[in-house]
Amino acid sequence: MLKDYSKLALKNLRKRKLRSWLTITGIVISISVLFVLISLSLGLREAINEQFKILGTDKLFITPKGSAGVGVGAVELTMADVDAIEKVSGVKSISYVTLGNAQVEFNHQKKYFLVIGIPLDKMDLYINSANLEMNEGEYLQEGDKKKIMLGYDYKYNFVFEKQIVSGDKIIINGEEFRVEGILGAIGNPSDDKNVYMSMEDFKELFNSGDRVDQIIVQVDDENKMKEISERVDKKLMQFRNVEEKTKDFDISTPEELLKNFDMILNIITAFLVGIASISLFVGGVGIANTMYTSVLERTKEIGTMKAVGAKNKDILFIFLFESGLLGLIGGVIGIILGFVISKTIEFIAVNQLHTTLLKVVFPPYLIVGSLAFAFLIGAISGGIPAFKASKLKPVDALRYE
Repeated sequence: MLKDYSKLALKNLRKRKLRSWLTITGIVISISVLFVLISLSLGLREAINEQFKILGTDKLFITPKGSAGVGVGAVELTMADVDAIEKVSGVKSISYVTLGNAQVEFNHQKKYFLVIGIPLDKMDLYINSANLEMNEGEYLQEGDKKKIMLGYDYKYNFVFEKQIVSGDKIIINGEEFRVEGILGAIGNPSDDKNVYMSMEDFKELFNSGDRVDQIIVQVDDENKMKEISERVDKKLMQFRNVEEKTKDFDISTPEELLKNFDMILNIITAFLVGIASISLFVGGVGIANTMYTSVLERTKEIGTMKAVGAKNKDILFIFLFESGLLGLIGGVIGIILGFVISKTIEFIAVNQLHTTLLKVVFPPYLIVGSLAFAFLIGAISGGIPAFKASKLKPVDALRYE
């Protein structure tokens, strides 16, 4: 019986090619938009999860409350805070950074970028937490002065008209520095334009004193992360003479940060699906309109089928299957189109925007779900016209002009 419904539905769609394709177009656009948005959302979630896995599960990150991370907040952490935290039981190692925006000049071109000051004796922990790999040259070593490391884009993505390689000299806030190394790609365009220097050079260049913008704490037992985090929190509150209500710093673990990102991504995904649903609604209206017209055009045909023994449920299933088939065909084409668009966006993101965050993933449930959803939308949209067709009386149908 299902085979007969399929043949009849396909025959009817072929007879009305132009109208069928115009109707299918609405579903194609809807499903492709939905497919692209969800695949991008899932890809972004996966990319962020990968970044947090790189951070590891044995690190705490401490920042001034409300800080934008560029040393501009009213609240400041200092080297004294670093010393206090280092004495806490369970703390294995500690590093810290100070941030500043600087004018970077090369080959008579001037631009502004983020400069990161790092204590070179704590470089290993920072490199590990930030997942920095060397592409060319060497990491900064203890005792290095007037030397810097640069992000990937300076060499490979022409931040300046002329690419920069290790050994080149650049001017930062009027002071000359030698490029010691070019780091591998992080995947975030802003991060790949960072400038890294020793904390001593940073203090001289920015007159930052003992200011610290982020403290990175490695614990000796990741299974006791919560317990050690509470100890650090308590110690820092005592040292800074603040209470829970007046606490002026934040302590985060990769898991906590990931939870916050997940919540944001869920909101973004819901918003994107909402936008795509509007498009699906429009496509559904198109199918309903087509099926209504089809019922009117085929009134005599329905009467003939009933006269030769077709039951109401047969007529209902024929029209439901036909509208569902419209949705399914639109779904298949929409998924193919969505796949092409998604991969194009990913290609542009990697090769033009130089970011790996805009990646796409196509889990099987997304493909199957999209097809099922397209079929369901089609069937539901054709439900009322199909019901109307099934209720036509044979005599009235045969007399219809």
